[in-house]
Amino acid sequence: MSIEINDVFRSFGHVLAVAGMSATVPAGTVTGLVGPNGAGKSTLLLMLAGLLCPDSGEIRIADLDPVAQPREVHRTVGWMPDAFGTWDSLTCLEILETFADAQGLDRAAGRRRCNEMLSTVHLSEMTHAPARVLSRGQKQRLGLARALLHQPKVLLLDEPAAGMDPRSRADLRVLLKDLASEGVTILISSHILSELEQMIDGAVFMAHGKAVHPPEVPVNSGDGPVSRLTGHVQRQWSMRALDPVALATWATDPQIGGQPAQDGTVVLRADDDTQAASLLRGAIEAGVEVVSFTPAMGLLEETYLMMEVERR
Repeated sequence: MSIEINDVFRSFGHVLAVAGMSATVPAGTVTGLVGPNGAGKSTLLLMLAGLLCPDSGEIRIADLDPVAQPREVHRTVGWMPDAFGTWDSLTCLEILETFADAQGLDRAAGRRRCNEMLSTVHLSEMTHAPARVLSRGQKQRLGLARALLHQPKVLLLDEPAAGMDPRSRADLRVLLKDLASEGVTILISSHILSELEQMIDGAVFMAHGKAVHPPEVPVNSGDGPVSRLTGHVQRQWSMRALDPVALATWATDPQIGGQPAQDGTVVLRADDDTQAASLLRGAIEAGVEVVSFTPAMGLLEETYLMMEVERR
């Protein structure tokens, strides 16, 4: 149940939003869709969900054509936009039941499924509460429940964690991993890269309406432009020691090439984990009493910054 995108274009007037996008998202994986504002991510997700037609190119969702088979795609895909619009006068249960009816679920079975999903996203206590009293994070969780109602084989999520509290975000990570292990194909767009990295198996990087390969990041050639988070990127590491002066003296040796920071730590660069381990061993052997040694930022964020693409 993979996602296939082949040379897709979509314009809005004179604005070219998606410009020759091609990618393959492997079945049964959680894949990130990463790029700057204006890269065309939301437009692409709308086309994948069968809610917007491409001007040209071809899309296949679990072997279905969203243009020729929109109803079949709607039954197969769970779609969660970045903001879930609700009818404020309806309760959470009534909203989900409306979507269950639209998906053709049996009324009794649909109600059971609605209650099950409200429990899954920890909104059972809000079952009969009107949507107008929900917080932004609670509305996001309701949107996720709606996307999962019909047990989709493909899940498309646009900034799903926006407004969620830390516990809800942790629950989301576990839920997505569980769904992928059951064979659900998940494509998720988010600007919270440190958190996204904890959810995904790989990433499609997008800029100026098409997929791009970040420099020095290996690509799984069998899956199209899905970059695997394997760690083969020169990364910045932050080291802290009991004696900042001793640390700075060791780190600023030309052979080490470290850069002292204002907080008493030093920033070191390593091509891979092996080199990072060598740096740590060298510091300890030099008598530096190391307190912590961690990546300065996540691998996904570093990879994104390496792209050096312009925001639109």
